[in-house]
Amino acid sequence: MEPLTEQQVRRSFVNCSKGEAKAVTLPRDFGVLPWEELALLGWRDPRAPLRGYLVVHRDGHPVGVSLRAAETRMSSRTAAMCLLCQTAQTGDAISLFTARRIGGAGRNGNTVGTYICADLGCAQRVRTEIPPWLADRDPDEVVAERSAELTQRVQGFLDSVHRP
Repeated sequence: MEPLTEQQVRRSFVNCSKGEAKAVTLPRDFGVLPWEELALLGWRDPRAPLRGYLVVHRDGHPVGVSLRAAETRMSSRTAAMCLLCQTAQTGDAISLFTARRIGGAGRNGNTVGTYICADLGCAQRVRTEIPPWLADRDPDEVVAERSAELTQRVQGFLDSVHRP
């Protein structure tokens, strides 16, 4: 991912108002993020525990979505999978996130949702949590493939947010 400025991140949000975007708390480590290693930028807002954000490059510019986590969580005794990075984890490490659709649909309360890593750390997981069945392959190829797949799935989620 190309490095972004704070202003670029705030302007990237497509499903919230300018005032809401201005109020976004950026990640604590924003100034030292390893941009070259990220397929996307995802984080939870420390001041609003149910709020999260995803930013990805799309058609040459950053596109961000504001997310809301479900108030309840799955049991840690349940196995679950993030539908973006496709990493299997305990149920309490996965959360249902919803995003308001853009335009009139969003103003009418329409949302789209999916199960995502509760900490929105998908970009790191595709690099570090390699499934056992891929362990015999070249690690660089696996990471590149998983990062591309993550980007593709996030793009699909963004398509859903953009649908009227």
